[in-house]
Amino acid sequence: MNRLYVPTLGPTDWRRLLADPDTQWKRFQSALEMAVCWEGARASVRGLPPEIGEAIDTAPELRGASLIIGLPEHKVQFEGGGHPSQNDLWALLRVGDNFISMAIEAKAGEKLDDLVSVWLTKKSSERSNKPEKLADLQRRLGIAGADVSTIRYQLLHRTASALKEAERFAARYALLIVQSFNRAADEQSWQDFIHFGNVMGVTAAEGRIVASPRSTAVPLFISWVTSQPATLELLGAAV
Repeated sequence: MNRLYVPTLGPTDWRRLLADPDTQWKRFQSALEMAVCWEGARASVRGLPPEIGEAIDTAPELRGASLIIGLPEHKVQFEGGGHPSQNDLWALLRVGDNFISMAIEAKAGEKLDDLVSVWLTKKSSERSNKPEKLADLQRRLGIAGADVSTIRYQLLHRTASALKEAERFAARYALLIVQSFNRAADEQSWQDFIHFGNVMGVTAAEGRIVASPRSTAVPLFISWVTSQPATLELLGAAV
């Protein structure tokens, strides 16, 4: 577990954290778009991209939250081994006297990983532990025993990471946001997100935070937010 972090000097510092920088760091792909978007907001009062702040403000409990620290490609390890949940961005926000653990999953035409049914059958070093790992994620999400076979595994993993980090940092709330940089190309992911919301007991809404009624360690909120790709002016700082 990393305990020491170095502040970024700009979007290109995000590139070295990627699994495959040569293929992932391209214009209109989520990794680059997200880095430019969030670095562009660092000088704002709240430290948040406007569309993210506007979505957060739709939840009375979270309204006015500001960024305390953001960690690109933040890995959250779960019990039982296996691959950690690598968040495109994990952030600690503050609203009043409370903290928010926020996980951001960025998309720009990339799918939300495999369906749980497919993930369970894929060969890997952790294959024998997958049923137990899935059961642990479901317990964290308050959906133990629910049929999640048609849910995208990435949504379970990232949401659970927001909840786990909420416990670690004594945050009052947990929040998952899917940030889309290509709404048309992400239509399938949007449908997958709606399906995930149904399992979590909510009706997903674009650009609005919704609170899940599931029994989780801290109150859980989810949202889908659409952002615009970087302009050429902003892009110039990232290449």
